[in-house]
Amino acid sequence: MAEDKKGQNVNTEKEPSTFSKMESFVNKNQKILSWVLIGITAVILIIFLYNRFVSKPKNEEAAASMFMAEQYYLIDSFNLALNGDGADLGFLDIVDQYGSTPTGKLANYYIGMIYLRQGNYEDAITHLKKYNGKDNIIATMALGSIGDAYLELGDNELALKYYSKAIKNSDNNFTTPMYIHRSAMTYEMMDNYKEAIRLYKEIQEKYPRSIEARDIDKYIARAETALKNK
Repeated sequence: MAEDKKGQNVNTEKEPSTFSKMESFVNKNQKILSWVLIGITAVILIIFLYNRFVSKPKNEEAAASMFMAEQYYLIDSFNLALNGDGADLGFLDIVDQYGSTPTGKLANYYIGMIYLRQGNYEDAITHLKKYNGKDNIIATMALGSIGDAYLELGDNELALKYYSKAIKNSDNNFTTPMYIHRSAMTYEMMDNYKEAIRLYKEIQEKYPRSIEARDIDKYIARAETALKNK
């Protein structure tokens, strides 16, 4: 502290810099910060070890256990696929034992598709909604199949909602035109022929090589005729 020419006190001390403040904080809390760092490192290590020695081996075990269930699914032996054959696990057991693994999540997709084929629409929706795997095509099929289930239950609005989700989830020449087509047919059922025509023409213009595009002219003509006669 010093005096200026007028005898007033002048503060000659500099304010501590931000770096100095930080350094002071670190020095005062060094022990706490060390424990925090150790804690974070421990969590990262636990996650790594779990994925390496628990999660990955468990998923591999689940995949091996699900092999026969998948074979039964491919030949439409749905009861054996769901419940197993006494020697090999079915999808329901796979979900119970390995539900948290990627294979367990895939089993939910299979279960949902089987229930959909069997007309058990509510349970189909429940299991299909549980699929959250990384495979984009399967995820898209799951969303679209939920739409199919709601359509069978008579809930056209929810069916359209999930068809829309499926369309947005992946743009390709397989699932996208398929669910656009189903959306269009649903709009026809609801007598919304303008929207149906718009969607049919979208298939014609954007996905001309798709299966749905092969006879799309027939669907457009049908919807246009219905619109004229409405």
